[in-house]
Amino acid sequence: MAWVVEIRAGAARQIEHLDRRDQTRILRFLREHLNGCFDPRLSGQALKGELTGLWRYRIGDYRLLCQLRDEIVTVIVMEVDHRREIYR
Repeated sequence: MAWVVEIRAGAARQIEHLDRRDQTRILRFLREHLNGCFDPRLSGQALKGELTGLWRYRIGDYRLLCQLRDEIVTVIVMEVDHRREIYR
């Protein structure tokens, strides 16, 4: 079954504040690697510690923190930020 990507409002605002090049890279990654894929775990990495349960996806200097919901086959983009800020 193919997965669907859902972008939370806060993450959408974070994407809007990026420059056009980074916005394009992130949205292209979501469209080509996550939306419609059969296993989003192949493109990302599970987080540990306080962020257990979330998955990280790397796009250049930016990171996406996502929640994978197996029961509804959805990747929920929770947060988008620069790699030095995302884990704080």
